[in-house]
Amino acid sequence: MANAPSEHEFTLRDEHVRLCDLLKLAGIAESGGQGKQLAASGAVTVDGVVEMRKTAKIRAGQLVECGGVKVRVLAAPGAAPVSVKNE
Repeated sequence: MANAPSEHEFTLRDEHVRLCDLLKLAGIAESGGQGKQLAASGAVTVDGVVEMRKTAKIRAGQLVECGGVKVRVLAAPGAAPVSVKNE
């Protein structure tokens, strides 16, 4: 039986975090440089869409996935509620 993807939560300190930094801080990448390589290779998705911008701004409410690890990004304590665009 295959291992189910693991899911973690990451709480922002500010309004956003750069994708390469999130990968490092969440323990997916060993360094920011490795995080940049993962993003550039197309191995990372944000909300189900491949994200190749190494410094993409990741905000509260987004789900980042790489190598079977999912990271749900939470708002900083005391931050204003996240607005959701209606389509």
